[in-house]
Amino acid sequence: MRPIVPNLWFDTAAEEAASFYVGVFGGGITAVSRYGPDSPREEGLALTVDFTLQDQRFTAINGGPQFPFTEAVSFLVPCADQEEVDRCWAALVDGGEPRPCGWLKDRYGLSWQIVPDALGEMMSDPDPERVARVTQAMLATQGKFDVAALRAAFDGVAG
Repeated sequence: MRPIVPNLWFDTAAEEAASFYVGVFGGGITAVSRYGPDSPREEGLALTVDFTLQDQRFTAINGGPQFPFTEAVSFLVPCADQEEVDRCWAALVDGGEPRPCGWLKDRYGLSWQIVPDALGEMMSDPDPERVARVTQAMLATQGKFDVAALRAAFDGVAG
């Protein structure tokens, strides 16, 4: 079986968004098809854009305004450390909107979860009190995760 390829529906920004995501995560645009002269959209506008992000294939389509993004679908970005959280967050939230608990909407309306690896490690700890403290700290986060603050809550250090 071949890999599943996420298909992202945009109004008119598929090519711009693909270039932006490639700039944030690395990868490349691999193919672009364009609307022709007798099509329902502006001639020359990208119809589909095939691209890769960290070896994951994606397709973006300029299908029109009928289907905007919602939080029902998001991409989780696991980050090795605070530096990576900071870099990904800053790039993706620029022109977008921060959301609680490490979530954000980018400038195109697509939702992302920027999550430090340390959070998963803390949440899977066998001590329920430690997990409860870090859960409370996570739920109180009104934007980007702060690994040091999560770690302090996990360790029971008042902050």
